[in-house]
Amino acid sequence: MPQTATPRSMPPARRISPSLATKKQPAQQRATETYERILEVTAQTLADVGIERLSTNLVCERAGITPPALYRYFPNKYALLHELGQRLMQAQNARVGRWITLEVFAGGAEDLERAVEGLIIDTYEATVQTVGGVWIMRALRAVPVLQEVRLASHKAVTQEQVQLLAQALPGADLAQLQLLSRIVVELIYATVEMIFDEPLDVNAVARTVAGMVASQLGKVQPAAAVAKPSSRRKAAAG
Repeated sequence: MPQTATPRSMPPARRISPSLATKKQPAQQRATETYERILEVTAQTLADVGIERLSTNLVCERAGITPPALYRYFPNKYALLHELGQRLMQAQNARVGRWITLEVFAGGAEDLERAVEGLIIDTYEATVQTVGGVWIMRALRAVPVLQEVRLASHKAVTQEQVQLLAQALPGADLAQLQLLSRIVVELIYATVEMIFDEPLDVNAVARTVAGMVASQLGKVQPAAAVAKPSSRRKAAAG
C-alpha cells in the first residue's frame, strides 16, 4: 500500500512592521505649519479617543486636511505616534539635568533624595503639560513597534547617569553603577505611569520612591561618601 506523503507545515507568516519613518521634513514655513498642525491634532485626538480609535482619517478630518497631505509626511498612525513619543521622551529627559548633578551627589543622601523626588514630580508635570502625554506614554509601552522609542531613550539617559555617577563615585564598581542606573531610570518612568493609572498622592509616591533610590545608591558609595553629611546640614551647623 503506497505511503502518503506527510504534508509539510508552512512556516509562520512573517509579520511586517509598519514604517515609522517620517517621509519628508517640511522645508517651507507653510509646510512646517501643516506638519505641526498634524501632530497637534493627533495628540489631541489621542487624548480624546485613545490609541485604538486613533486613525489617520480621523486626524485628517479634525485637522481639515486631505489624506494625501498627511501621507506626504507620515505613512500611518504609528509614524505619528513615533514622532509624538520621541518628543515626549525629550521633554521628560530634559528634566533630568535640572535635578541630578554632581553637586547633588556631593551633598549626601538627603540632597539626593530631594533631587529624585523633584525629578519624579517634574517628569510627571512634563507629561501632564504635553497634550495626550499619558496616552503617548501608554502607546510606547503597549504598541510593540513603538517600544524601541522608550527603550532607546531610557538607555541614553542611563549612559548619561553612569558617566555622572562614575565621576561622583570613583571608587564604585562600574558594572554595578550601570545596572543601578538602568533600574532607577525604569523605576522613575514606571512610577510616573502608576501615578496616572491610580488615584495616588503624587508627592507621597515621589517621596517614597526617592527614599528607596537614595538608600540603594548609598550602598554602592565609597565609605567616605556615605558618611558625608548633607550640604544643608553643614550650612545649618555653620
